[in-house]
Amino acid sequence: MHTLIGLLIIAAGSFGQSSSYVPIRGVRAWSWENFWMVQGIFAWLVFPFAGALLSLPEGISLMTVLSAGSAWKSVMYGFLWGIGGLTFGLSMRYLGVALGQSIALGTCSAFGTLLPALFAGTDLLHGDGLHLLIGVAVTVAGIAVIGYAGSLKSRNMSEEAKREAVKDFALTKGLAVALLSGLMSACFALGLDAGAPVREKMLVSGATPLLAGLPVIFLVTAGGFVTNAAYCLFMNWRNRSGHEYFDAGGRQAAVNVFFCALAGGLWYSQFFGLETGKSFLQENPVLLAFAWSILMSLNVLFSNLWGIVLKEWKGCGGLAVTVLAAGLAILLFSVFFPYLS
Repeated sequence: MHTLIGLLIIAAGSFGQSSSYVPIRGVRAWSWENFWMVQGIFAWLVFPFAGALLSLPEGISLMTVLSAGSAWKSVMYGFLWGIGGLTFGLSMRYLGVALGQSIALGTCSAFGTLLPALFAGTDLLHGDGLHLLIGVAVTVAGIAVIGYAGSLKSRNMSEEAKREAVKDFALTKGLAVALLSGLMSACFALGLDAGAPVREKMLVSGATPLLAGLPVIFLVTAGGFVTNAAYCLFMNWRNRSGHEYFDAGGRQAAVNVFFCALAGGLWYSQFFGLETGKSFLQENPVLLAFAWSILMSLNVLFSNLWGIVLKEWKGCGGLAVTVLAAGLAILLFSVFFPYLS
Protein backbone atom coordinates (compact mmCIF):
# COMPACT_ATOMS: atom_id res chain seq x y z
CA MET A 1 0.00 0.00 0.00
CA HIS A 2 2.86 2.38 0.86
CA THR A 3 4.44 1.74 -2.54
CA LEU A 4 1.20 2.62 -4.33
CA ILE A 5 0.86 5.84 -2.32
CA GLY A 6 4.43 6.82 -3.16
CA LEU A 7 3.94 6.22 -6.87
CA LEU A 8 0.67 8.17 -6.88
CA ILE A 9 2.37 11.14 -5.20
CA ILE A 10 5.16 11.08 -7.79
CA ALA A 11 2.57 10.82 -10.57
CA ALA A 12 0.65 13.80 -9.21
CA GLY A 13 3.83 15.88 -9.15
CA SER A 14 4.67 14.73 -12.66
CA PHE A 15 1.27 15.81 -13.94
CA GLY A 16 1.85 19.23 -12.36
CA GLN A 17 5.22 19.63 -14.09
CA SER A 18 3.85 18.53 -17.44
CA SER A 19 1.07 21.08 -17.07
CA SER A 20 3.35 23.93 -16.03
CA TYR A 21 3.90 25.27 -19.55
CA VAL A 22 0.19 25.56 -20.28
CA PRO A 23 -0.35 28.70 -18.11
CA ILE A 24 2.53 30.41 -19.94
CA ARG A 25 0.31 30.51 -23.03
CA GLY A 26 -1.81 33.08 -21.19
CA VAL A 27 1.08 35.54 -20.75
CA ARG A 28 0.77 38.58 -23.01
CA ALA A 29 3.01 41.55 -23.92
CA TRP A 30 6.13 39.96 -22.40
CA SER A 31 9.11 38.53 -24.27
CA TRP A 32 10.33 35.01 -23.53
CA GLU A 33 13.06 36.18 -21.17
CA ASN A 34 10.58 38.22 -19.14
CA PHE A 35 8.13 35.46 -18.34
CA TRP A 36 10.97 32.94 -17.91
CA MET A 37 12.52 35.17 -15.25
CA VAL A 38 9.26 35.73 -13.36
CA GLN A 39 8.12 32.10 -13.44
CA GLY A 40 11.65 31.14 -12.35
CA ILE A 41 11.39 33.35 -9.28
CA PHE A 42 8.37 31.33 -8.20
CA ALA A 43 9.59 27.92 -9.42
CA TRP A 44 13.17 28.07 -8.13
CA LEU A 45 13.02 30.47 -5.17
CA VAL A 46 9.59 31.16 -3.69
CA PHE A 47 8.04 27.69 -3.68
CA PRO A 48 11.26 25.75 -2.85
CA PHE A 49 11.99 28.18 -0.01
CA ALA A 50 8.44 27.78 1.31
CA GLY A 51 8.79 24.00 1.06
CA ALA A 52 12.09 24.08 2.96
CA LEU A 53 10.53 26.17 5.74
CA LEU A 54 7.55 23.82 5.88
CA SER A 55 9.84 20.84 6.41
CA LEU A 56 11.78 22.23 9.39
CA PRO A 57 11.27 20.53 12.75
CA GLU A 58 10.40 22.78 15.68
CA GLY A 59 13.34 24.73 17.09
CA ILE A 60 15.62 24.21 14.06
CA SER A 61 16.53 27.06 11.71
CA LEU A 62 16.97 26.68 7.98
CA MET A 63 20.57 27.93 8.14
CA THR A 64 21.43 25.25 10.70
CA VAL A 65 20.22 22.57 8.31
CA LEU A 66 21.79 24.08 5.19
CA SER A 67 25.18 24.36 6.92
CA ALA A 68 25.48 20.57 6.90
CA GLY A 69 28.43 19.16 4.96
CA SER A 70 28.36 19.07 1.14
CA ALA A 71 25.50 21.56 0.88
CA TRP A 72 27.67 23.62 -1.48
CA LYS A 73 27.86 20.65 -3.86
CA SER A 74 24.09 20.71 -4.27
CA VAL A 75 24.29 24.41 -5.15
CA MET A 76 27.08 23.81 -7.68
CA TYR A 77 25.11 21.02 -9.34
CA GLY A 78 22.23 23.47 -9.32
CA PHE A 79 24.31 25.93 -11.38
CA LEU A 80 24.87 23.21 -13.97
CA TRP A 81 21.27 22.07 -13.83
CA GLY A 82 20.30 25.70 -14.44
CA ILE A 83 21.77 25.41 -17.92
CA GLY A 84 19.51 22.41 -18.47
CA GLY A 85 16.50 24.29 -17.11
CA LEU A 86 17.24 27.24 -19.36
CA THR A 87 17.60 25.14 -22.49
CA PHE A 88 14.57 23.11 -21.42
CA GLY A 89 12.47 26.22 -21.79
CA LEU A 90 14.05 26.86 -25.18
CA SER A 91 13.26 23.30 -26.29
CA MET A 92 9.57 23.98 -25.56
CA ARG A 93 9.88 27.16 -27.59
CA TYR A 94 11.34 25.46 -30.66
CA LEU A 95 9.68 22.02 -30.54
CA GLY A 96 6.49 22.45 -28.53
CA VAL A 97 5.36 20.79 -25.31
CA ALA A 98 5.11 17.22 -26.61
CA LEU A 99 8.26 16.78 -28.69
CA GLY A 100 10.44 19.14 -26.65
CA GLN A 101 9.68 17.51 -23.31
CA SER A 102 9.91 14.00 -24.76
CA ILE A 103 13.48 14.44 -26.00
CA ALA A 104 14.74 16.58 -23.12
CA LEU A 105 13.18 14.42 -20.42
CA GLY A 106 14.16 11.19 -22.14
CA THR A 107 17.81 12.28 -22.19
CA CYS A 108 17.52 13.53 -18.62
CA SER A 109 16.10 10.17 -17.56
CA ALA A 110 19.05 8.33 -19.08
CA PHE A 111 21.84 10.51 -17.70
CA GLY A 112 20.05 11.12 -14.41
CA THR A 113 20.10 7.36 -13.84
CA LEU A 114 23.55 6.60 -15.27
CA LEU A 115 25.68 9.42 -13.83
CA PRO A 116 24.83 8.85 -10.13
CA ALA A 117 25.57 5.15 -10.63
CA LEU A 118 28.97 5.94 -12.15
CA PHE A 119 29.83 8.37 -9.37
CA ALA A 120 28.86 5.71 -6.84
CA GLY A 121 31.35 3.28 -8.41
CA THR A 122 28.80 0.94 -10.00
CA ASP A 123 30.27 -1.61 -12.42
CA LEU A 124 28.32 -1.04 -15.62
CA LEU A 125 29.68 -4.16 -17.33
CA HIS A 126 28.34 -6.76 -14.92
CA GLY A 127 25.20 -7.61 -12.97
CA ASP A 128 22.78 -4.84 -12.16
CA GLY A 129 25.14 -2.26 -13.64
CA LEU A 130 25.00 -3.97 -17.03
CA HIS A 131 21.20 -4.08 -16.87
CA LEU A 132 21.27 -0.37 -16.13
CA LEU A 133 23.56 0.35 -19.08
CA ILE A 134 21.35 -1.65 -21.45
CA GLY A 135 18.34 0.27 -20.18
CA VAL A 136 20.08 3.56 -20.98
CA ALA A 137 20.91 2.28 -24.48
CA VAL A 138 17.25 1.49 -25.03
CA THR A 139 16.43 5.01 -23.83
CA VAL A 140 18.72 6.51 -26.46
CA ALA A 141 16.99 4.36 -29.08
CA GLY A 142 13.62 5.72 -27.93
CA ILE A 143 14.91 9.28 -28.20
CA ALA A 144 16.13 8.60 -31.74
CA VAL A 145 12.69 7.29 -32.74
CA ILE A 146 10.99 10.34 -31.22
CA GLY A 147 13.42 12.58 -33.08
CA TYR A 148 12.51 10.80 -36.31
CA ALA A 149 8.83 11.43 -35.54
CA GLY A 150 9.72 15.11 -35.25
CA SER A 151 11.40 15.06 -38.66
CA LEU A 152 8.26 13.47 -40.16
CA LYS A 153 6.19 16.16 -38.51
CA SER A 154 8.40 18.86 -40.00
CA ARG A 155 8.25 17.24 -43.44
CA ASN A 156 4.48 16.71 -43.53
CA MET A 157 3.26 20.00 -42.05
CA SER A 158 3.07 23.25 -43.96
CA GLU A 159 4.97 26.24 -42.60
CA GLU A 160 1.68 27.81 -41.61
CA ALA A 161 0.60 24.70 -39.72
CA LYS A 162 3.95 24.54 -37.94
CA ARG A 163 3.68 28.13 -36.75
CA GLU A 164 0.11 27.61 -35.66
CA ALA A 165 1.08 24.64 -33.48
CA VAL A 166 4.42 26.03 -32.24
CA LYS A 167 5.12 29.69 -32.99
CA ASP A 168 8.92 29.41 -33.17
CA PHE A 169 9.14 25.82 -34.47
CA ALA A 170 12.72 24.94 -35.53
CA LEU A 171 13.50 21.21 -35.65
CA THR A 172 17.30 21.13 -35.91
CA LYS A 173 17.86 23.88 -33.37
CA GLY A 174 15.20 22.41 -31.08
CA LEU A 175 16.71 18.90 -31.14
CA ALA A 176 20.18 20.21 -30.27
CA VAL A 177 18.83 22.35 -27.43
CA ALA A 178 16.64 19.53 -26.07
CA LEU A 179 19.54 17.04 -25.99
CA LEU A 180 21.78 19.55 -24.19
CA SER A 181 18.93 20.27 -21.80
CA GLY A 182 18.51 16.60 -20.94
CA LEU A 183 22.21 16.13 -20.24
CA MET A 184 22.54 19.18 -18.00
CA SER A 185 19.18 18.61 -16.32
CA ALA A 186 20.50 15.29 -15.04
CA CYS A 187 22.67 17.36 -12.67
CA PHE A 188 19.53 17.86 -10.58
CA ALA A 189 19.65 14.16 -9.66
CA LEU A 190 23.34 14.55 -8.75
CA GLY A 191 22.46 17.59 -6.64
CA LEU A 192 19.85 15.61 -4.72
CA ASP A 193 22.40 12.85 -4.05
CA ALA A 194 25.00 15.39 -2.94
CA GLY A 195 22.50 16.77 -0.43
CA ALA A 196 22.38 13.52 1.57
CA PRO A 197 24.11 15.14 4.62
CA VAL A 198 21.44 17.86 4.70
CA ARG A 199 18.70 15.23 4.55
CA GLU A 200 20.39 13.26 7.35
CA LYS A 201 20.68 16.44 9.45
CA MET A 202 16.95 16.95 9.02
CA LEU A 203 16.15 13.42 10.16
CA VAL A 204 18.47 13.63 13.16
CA SER A 205 16.81 16.93 14.12
CA GLY A 206 13.40 15.27 14.19
CA ALA A 207 12.00 16.12 10.74
CA THR A 208 9.39 13.83 9.27
CA PRO A 209 10.86 11.57 6.54
CA LEU A 210 8.05 12.77 4.26
CA LEU A 211 9.56 16.28 4.06
CA ALA A 212 13.22 15.77 5.00
CA GLY A 213 14.50 16.23 1.44
CA LEU A 214 12.83 19.56 0.70
CA PRO A 215 15.73 21.79 1.86
CA VAL A 216 17.97 19.96 -0.62
CA ILE A 217 15.60 20.90 -3.44
CA PHE A 218 15.93 24.55 -2.40
CA LEU A 219 19.73 24.32 -2.58
CA VAL A 220 19.66 22.91 -6.11
CA THR A 221 17.01 25.27 -7.46
CA ALA A 222 18.69 28.31 -5.90
CA GLY A 223 21.86 27.47 -7.83
CA GLY A 224 19.82 27.01 -10.99
CA PHE A 225 18.07 30.33 -10.52
CA VAL A 226 21.38 32.20 -10.64
CA THR A 227 22.19 30.70 -14.05
CA ASN A 228 18.76 31.44 -15.49
CA ALA A 229 18.49 34.93 -14.02
CA ALA A 230 21.86 35.92 -15.45
CA TYR A 231 20.79 34.79 -18.92
CA CYS A 232 17.41 36.50 -18.72
CA LEU A 233 18.96 39.78 -17.60
CA PHE A 234 21.43 39.55 -20.46
CA MET A 235 18.56 39.00 -22.91
CA ASN A 236 16.70 41.95 -21.38
CA TRP A 237 19.75 44.09 -22.08
CA ARG A 238 20.37 42.73 -25.58
CA ASN A 239 16.74 42.86 -26.69
CA ARG A 240 15.93 45.98 -24.69
CA SER A 241 12.90 44.15 -23.31
CA GLY A 242 13.20 45.13 -19.66
CA HIS A 243 10.63 47.88 -20.10
CA GLU A 244 7.99 45.25 -20.91
CA TYR A 245 7.65 44.44 -17.20
CA PHE A 246 6.08 47.87 -16.75
CA ASP A 247 4.59 48.61 -20.19
CA ALA A 248 2.09 45.74 -20.11
CA GLY A 249 -0.31 47.74 -17.95
CA GLY A 250 -1.36 47.10 -14.38
CA ARG A 251 -4.07 44.54 -15.10
CA GLN A 252 -2.12 42.65 -17.76
CA ALA A 253 1.00 42.65 -15.61
CA ALA A 254 -1.00 41.17 -12.72
CA VAL A 255 -2.42 38.51 -15.04
CA ASN A 256 1.08 37.70 -16.30
CA VAL A 257 2.46 37.37 -12.78
CA PHE A 258 -0.48 35.13 -11.82
CA PHE A 259 0.14 32.77 -14.75
CA CYS A 260 3.87 32.76 -14.05
CA ALA A 261 3.25 31.95 -10.39
CA LEU A 262 0.87 29.15 -11.39
CA ALA A 263 3.44 27.75 -13.81
CA GLY A 264 6.17 27.97 -11.15
CA GLY A 265 4.07 26.18 -8.56
CA LEU A 266 3.14 23.41 -11.00
CA TRP A 267 6.78 23.00 -12.01
CA TYR A 268 7.93 22.74 -8.38
CA SER A 269 5.31 20.08 -7.67
CA GLN A 270 7.34 17.44 -9.53
CA PHE A 271 10.22 17.57 -7.07
CA PHE A 272 7.97 18.07 -4.07
CA GLY A 273 6.18 14.91 -5.22
CA LEU A 274 9.45 13.08 -5.89
CA GLU A 275 10.93 13.75 -2.45
CA THR A 276 7.73 13.07 -0.52
CA GLY A 277 6.84 10.06 -2.68
CA LYS A 278 10.26 8.46 -2.15
CA SER A 279 9.63 8.36 1.58
CA PHE A 280 6.96 5.71 0.88
CA LEU A 281 9.35 3.60 -1.22
CA GLN A 282 12.00 2.93 1.43
CA GLU A 283 10.97 -0.73 1.72
CA ASN A 284 11.44 -1.28 -2.03
CA PRO A 285 15.08 -0.49 -2.92
CA VAL A 286 14.53 -1.12 -6.63
CA LEU A 287 11.72 1.42 -6.97
CA LEU A 288 13.61 3.85 -4.75
CA ALA A 289 16.68 3.67 -7.00
CA PHE A 290 14.60 4.28 -10.13
CA ALA A 291 12.30 6.94 -8.71
CA TRP A 292 14.04 9.58 -10.86
CA SER A 293 13.44 7.56 -14.02
CA ILE A 294 9.84 6.93 -13.05
CA LEU A 295 9.31 10.68 -12.67
CA MET A 296 10.87 11.43 -16.06
CA SER A 297 8.86 8.72 -17.83
CA LEU A 298 5.63 10.06 -16.40
CA ASN A 299 6.65 13.58 -17.44
CA VAL A 300 7.07 12.34 -21.01
CA LEU A 301 3.69 10.61 -20.94
CA PHE A 302 1.77 13.57 -19.54
CA SER A 303 3.55 16.13 -21.74
CA ASN A 304 2.53 14.23 -24.85
CA LEU A 305 -1.05 14.04 -23.64
CA TRP A 306 -0.92 17.83 -23.36
CA GLY A 307 0.61 17.98 -26.81
CA ILE A 308 -2.40 16.13 -28.19
CA VAL A 309 -4.81 18.38 -26.30
CA LEU A 310 -3.02 21.48 -27.61
CA LYS A 311 -3.14 20.06 -31.17
CA GLU A 312 0.63 20.29 -31.65
CA TRP A 313 0.59 17.13 -33.77
CA LYS A 314 -2.49 18.07 -35.80
CA GLY A 315 -1.91 17.74 -39.51
CA CYS A 316 1.44 15.97 -39.21
CA GLY A 317 0.20 12.68 -40.69
CA GLY A 318 -0.63 9.26 -39.31
CA LEU A 319 2.90 7.90 -39.79
CA ALA A 320 4.44 10.62 -37.63
CA VAL A 321 1.96 9.92 -34.83
CA THR A 322 2.59 6.17 -35.10
CA VAL A 323 6.36 6.64 -34.93
CA LEU A 324 5.95 9.00 -31.98
CA ALA A 325 3.87 6.40 -30.15
CA ALA A 326 6.51 3.75 -30.86
CA GLY A 327 9.27 6.02 -29.56
CA LEU A 328 7.37 6.75 -26.38
CA ALA A 329 6.74 3.04 -25.87
CA ILE A 330 10.48 2.32 -26.22
CA LEU A 331 11.32 5.19 -23.89
CA LEU A 332 8.90 4.04 -21.22
CA PHE A 333 10.12 0.45 -21.56
CA SER A 334 13.72 1.61 -21.08
CA VAL A 335 12.84 3.22 -17.76
CA PHE A 336 11.45 0.02 -16.30
CA PHE A 337 13.86 -2.36 -18.07
CA PRO A 338 16.35 -2.55 -15.16
CA TYR A 339 13.47 -3.35 -12.79
CA LEU A 340 12.06 -6.01 -15.13
CA SER A 341 15.48 -7.57 -15.62
